[in-house]
Amino acid sequence: MASQIEIAQQVVESILAQKLKPGERLGEQALADMFGVSRTLVREALMQLQARGFVEVRTRKGWYVVEPSIDEARDAFAARRAVETGMLRDSQLLRDAGKPLQVVIKRLRQHVKDEQAAIASVDVATRTFLLADFHVCLAECLGHRVLCGLLRDLTARTTLVSSLYQSTHDARQSCDDHAQIVGALADGDAEQAAQLMLVHIGDVESALGKSAASRDPVERLRASLAPLARTGSR
Repeated sequence: MASQIEIAQQVVESILAQKLKPGERLGEQALADMFGVSRTLVREALMQLQARGFVEVRTRKGWYVVEPSIDEARDAFAARRAVETGMLRDSQLLRDAGKPLQVVIKRLRQHVKDEQAAIASVDVATRTFLLADFHVCLAECLGHRVLCGLLRDLTARTTLVSSLYQSTHDARQSCDDHAQIVGALADGDAEQAAQLMLVHIGDVESALGKSAASRDPVERLRASLAPLARTGSR
């Protein structure tokens, strides 16, 4: 039986993988059956997600994944720029010499390799998840553990935006951007890493289309919430 936290986490991970789309219905009974729990527990998990801004209740219709407005999209990207560039510039690890930084770089480079492997395969969901998860992994590696949850939510919000407004940003370009950021960190250049992150987030935002994508049918729910294959970097 899954807990309330595990149900909410699976929904967010499915959003990060673009398996759950904006406007998709989340039926309480369907979720209860999938996770082997009561509808009460599912409702509590959905209420938690509602407070975090990921789902909404529509009168007499039920729970749905939110569909961000363009203004909300701009806010999410602006928040990411502020948080992620500040995080890079303020990392204590970049001021420390020796093994700790080497360990950080090794883990980040492995994450980029996992991204490259997923891009080369047909596993689009894992590829999409890893590209978003890089930013959470970066926060964790740099010792900003308080920011991990915040960045997970922010990247999930911008993933919803990318789904809704049909982003044209290429996965390979994102992976290359990540590799360059890691390279700057390896050189001990926090400012360069921050500038590269700023450009990267700006490129992702500028690739958004002008109109919302069409919604997928409700029957996708079970496939959408299937657990992701785990890689060795997490």
